[in-house]
Amino acid sequence: MSTSLSSSHSSTVLPPACVQSHVSLASYTTFRVGGAAEWFCLPESADDLQMALQWAADVGLATQFIGLGSNLLVSDRGVPGLTICTRKLRATKFFDNGQFWAAAGASVVKLSHAVADRGWSGWEWAVGVPGTVGGAVTMNAGAHGSSTADSLVSVEILDEQLQHRTLYPDELNYDYRYSILQERNWIVTGATFQLQEGDRDRIRQQTQAFWHKRHSTQPYDMPSCGSVFRNPHPKAAGWLIEQTGLKGYQIGGAQVAQKHANFILNSDRARASDIHQLIAHVRQQVFDRWSIWLHPEVRVLGEFEVSGDCDTSMAIAD
Repeated sequence: MSTSLSSSHSSTVLPPACVQSHVSLASYTTFRVGGAAEWFCLPESADDLQMALQWAADVGLATQFIGLGSNLLVSDRGVPGLTICTRKLRATKFFDNGQFWAAAGASVVKLSHAVADRGWSGWEWAVGVPGTVGGAVTMNAGAHGSSTADSLVSVEILDEQLQHRTLYPDELNYDYRYSILQERNWIVTGATFQLQEGDRDRIRQQTQAFWHKRHSTQPYDMPSCGSVFRNPHPKAAGWLIEQTGLKGYQIGGAQVAQKHANFILNSDRARASDIHQLIAHVRQQVFDRWSIWLHPEVRVLGEFEVSGDCDTSMAIAD
């Protein structure tokens, strides 16, 4: 998400202590590529977040958010404005009725294990989603026939005026890997979910089964962003790419994975531009073979030279 907050204040306003200049974003993405953020904040509290956002508003900086850095490709040229990483905003609260609240930066995988240990069912699928609650709510993350919207009770946001609001699922226009949050300059700060109490051992076993299936069928030995493209139902993106003969295809240090064709790997000191070009090449080749344009799930930050027809303008949050 990127939002530009205008102000009449002078750009000489000093940033708060939690904001740093020219911080490399490569280590904050699972691809392990990308240039520096012009300004960067890793807030450890709601106060840090509020101060950083207010400062950005005062100086008229565009602001973008990242979580655990999955489903994210950062330009080699870096990212202008203020980049806020929410991964330290990971507070959680568990209630007695199968309901829990989590801050935007909380890990979906860790929460999946935590609720399974409590004997709560409904998030077994989430054990393979390598992102944060904020990203999952925004993109309607899902797997194994389930999705975030299925258990969401409410989501807390800051709107364009940095006012706190609570939204409910029927206000978010949820669809496959989509919510209205992708189109609005709203900042997810936390969300509440409702699960069902069940048999703890069975729920743990199902969660572990999904975990093992994920790791046995997908490549995790090299940096990647997870699945690159949405599945164009009824076909799977990985199947289309594999049948096009692109497994192992490489541009620079970026490679289509042999284990699962819907993964692109940083196999040998790739640059972000290598990955961007490979996404475009895969899309073009699949279209030429099947007349289907694959839609990237990868969120792109910063500028890239246009290569082919890589439609990243509609990419979704990490």
